Amino acid sequence: YDLLAVAYQADVTRVFTFMLSRELSQRTYPNIGVTEQHHTVSHHGNDAQKIAQNVKVNTYHMTLFARFLEKLRSLPDGDGSVLDHSLIIYGGGMGNPNGHASDPLPVVAVGGGAGKGHRHVQVRKQTPVGNLWLAIANQYGSRLESFGDSDGRIEDFFA
Repeated sequence: YDLLAVAYQADVTRVFTFMLSRELSQRTYPNIGVTEQHHTVSHHGNDAQKIAQNVKVNTYHMTLFARFLEKLRSLPDGDGSVLDHSLIIYGGGMGNPNGHASDPLPVVAVGGGAGKGHRHVQVRKQTPVGNLWLAIANQYGSRLESFGDSDGRIEDFFA
């Protein structure tokens, strides 16, 4: 995250893709008290202890993301901050990893490019994530009519 913040600050890039950990990760997190593999605790089988460990891992990842956002917020950029002039999407690969369910897929959009702030956009069940990517592409000038598995676009995403 620190390298990404520096790249934004230096205007080396304004686009990035960053994966914290593969869904199939065998990584453990002893620094936060999770000694079982991430993939194993994500397939929790409704075991309360494994669910708690999975929550710890996800909370840890979100804490790192929050620090990154604070860094971007602290970096001046024109008439605002780097965060003010960015659209950053953070999401999970699955809604419920225990059953490999992608719906509902948790996604958060932050930064000035995310439209008017502090909203919760709820979409119909089983909305393809391609609808989100299509809305974003169209917002930034692309004339794409479909993207991946899209069956439309999220019309009120930038409202």
